[in-house]
Amino acid sequence: MPAFPIPMTPTTIRVRPRTAVIASADGSVRQRLHEILTGLRWQVCEATGGADAWSKAEETAPEAMIVDAWLPDLHCTEFVKEFEASFPGTSLLCTDGAFSGKDGQGSHRQELLYALRRSQEVDVPDGIDSSVPALSCPEALAHSPLKAGGIADPSHFPEPESCAEKGPLPAATTERLPELVGEADCMLEVSRRIRLVAPRPTAVLIEGPTGSGKELVAAAIHRLSKRSRKAFVALNCAAIPEALLEAELFGHTRGAFTGAIQGRVGRIESADGGTLFLDEIGEMPLALQAKLLRFVESGELQRVGDNETLKVDVRVIAATHRPLAQHTQTGAFRADLYYRLAVFLIRTPALGEHLEDLPALVAHFLDRLGRTMPMKRIDAAAFARLHAHPWPGNVRELEHVLERAAILAGDAPVVTAREIDFGGLT
Repeated sequence: MPAFPIPMTPTTIRVRPRTAVIASADGSVRQRLHEILTGLRWQVCEATGGADAWSKAEETAPEAMIVDAWLPDLHCTEFVKEFEASFPGTSLLCTDGAFSGKDGQGSHRQELLYALRRSQEVDVPDGIDSSVPALSCPEALAHSPLKAGGIADPSHFPEPESCAEKGPLPAATTERLPELVGEADCMLEVSRRIRLVAPRPTAVLIEGPTGSGKELVAAAIHRLSKRSRKAFVALNCAAIPEALLEAELFGHTRGAFTGAIQGRVGRIESADGGTLFLDEIGEMPLALQAKLLRFVESGELQRVGDNETLKVDVRVIAATHRPLAQHTQTGAFRADLYYRLAVFLIRTPALGEHLEDLPALVAHFLDRLGRTMPMKRIDAAAFARLHAHPWPGNVRELEHVLERAAILAGDAPVVTAREIDFGGLT
């Protein structure tokens, strides 16, 4: 139905959207609050530090400011004191719950506290639009890209088998993390294990097929740990030539090898105080595994070409798609290093093990694509093709298939079966 302009009359009033600035160095904190406040019809600006937040406030004259208890560039107490003096009409809420709103801002107080409380929980509340909708709930299905505009009722899709036949998990384990899309038992178990190990300094080994979200799991562990304000440094051991991997990992001095015209800090040293994520650890050469073992055991490293030993504080999280326990028996991977890394194991399931999460994943990726291109929705025939696919590339393959389909659909708002192209894989 065509949209007709509404004629302006003397009684028509244009109301400026309420604006809130979110100041936090933690991107996940900003994203979660942004989603919830947007659902509450706020206009949101994000700032990564105190100076950035101050600049955003001067530009937008916000009704509210939500500030993290830690800012990378300014002391939070001083920032709050100066902000209250300079912006007396702005409600100011700290993420620890402290509120400094004035008497005339009571209408914002409860809404902001509600948004903060919900952002610190795991599940998105009913009625709040989120980029990771909980599509196992009928209320969320009604607003998802799968159902938008009356296209494709997911209740008509075939019911896939559950990824686990063990019955429901205990209540304490049934809350998923916002990074992980899906309510299947195997996905909830991943969230449970992340919560258990994140506050501890324990080394973690993440095992799972390619494209199943191992780096997302590692990032979630870092976010929930006491190291979250320090660096999260990732290195794919399979993406760097063997001759350069040692220097990339440990760093090197000037002249350590041909082409080393200056010294360089390695990935381990860059992660000091934070987390080092070693993806595809099974591809690391045996000779380098011995050097990594020494670091994991002692926390000490030597740059290539240097005799000096450096002491660093780094939590190691490793990931692999290979069965490392079996490789230790054949000598393809050092058993001593394996036992050092696999203190705590997390397994990311293949997409085929939790196909009941496919509607949620499709909605999530279509919503993400809608931030950079016109929003698409998917019809029943297209979903049926997705559901019948074996997904050898797992969730990453699904993301790429949907992006390809959205491009092939052009200006059409609906993705049909014709646009579902698996790139030669059927």
